[in-house]
Amino acid sequence: MTYRVCFVCTGNICRSPMAESVFHARVVEAGLGGLVEVDSAGTGGWHEGEGADPRTVSVLEEAGYAIDHTARQFRPSWFSRLDLVIALDSGHLKALRRLAPTEEDAAKVRLLRSYDPAAGADLDVPDPYYGGVDGFEECLEMVEAASAGLLAAVREQVEGRAA
Repeated sequence: MTYRVCFVCTGNICRSPMAESVFHARVVEAGLGGLVEVDSAGTGGWHEGEGADPRTVSVLEEAGYAIDHTARQFRPSWFSRLDLVIALDSGHLKALRRLAPTEEDAAKVRLLRSYDPAAGADLDVPDPYYGGVDGFEECLEMVEAASAGLLAAVREQVEGRAA
């Protein structure tokens, strides 16, 4: 049975596609590619059908990540097929929990940086959209730092299913 993870930010062109690309690479590196499905969405539909922000693409490609992305809006009906919904900041966390049809679905929503033990109290990944490339590079650093902990948590769930 496939374990499904969806990363969610505001417009699905910066942070969430970046997290999707990085985490997908970690999943493949860990040999879990056939067991874990990774995608992303936005809380809003402003950019539906568009590709990722060119700065996201550039920063990812420079770091060696592949990206093939089309923005879409998160739908409450998706909760039933998802195992984990990863919010990129506390505003997304609140919005997603409000959208959740059940308490069980709301419990699937987590903040990405909660998987980074070095993150401290500020668990938001800042929105780089209105800034320069340096904000996108900072975003990538935060995503990469949280990915190891997230992978460990997902691996535990996947192995628990196989047992």
